[in-house]
Amino acid sequence: MTTERVNPPELSPPAGFSHAVVATGSRLLFLAGQTALDADGKVVGDTLPEQFARALTNLLTALRAAGGAPADLARVTVYATDIAAYRAHAAELGRIWRELAGRDYPAMAVVQVVRLWDEEALLELDGFAVLP
Repeated sequence: MTTERVNPPELSPPAGFSHAVVATGSRLLFLAGQTALDADGKVVGDTLPEQFARALTNLLTALRAAGGAPADLARVTVYATDIAAYRAHAAELGRIWRELAGRDYPAMAVVQVVRLWDEEALLELDGFAVLP
């Protein structure tokens, strides 16, 4: 798979995302929403950064199981129950992203929601990837 990150100079400089991703490959992988569930189906982590790390780990586990890598991610959406808290932790969340997924940022959006399926969940991540 090849990807090209497109960040036009006419748009504000992206921080932790790409404005657009052109992906060429042979298979599309749609990743279901992942929260901070452990293998027993229990939400783990009391803080937003702890839950973000677990949810991202879960998303990347599904991606790798399908034969992909973090650089194959074309789009990720973050659903957060508290956008102000997400913004307050943005630097730490960015560090966690870089540690787990690297610096090849997909196109991303963060959306505030009233609640998620599991009431204890503070955020959920879903997305899609283009695999070789």
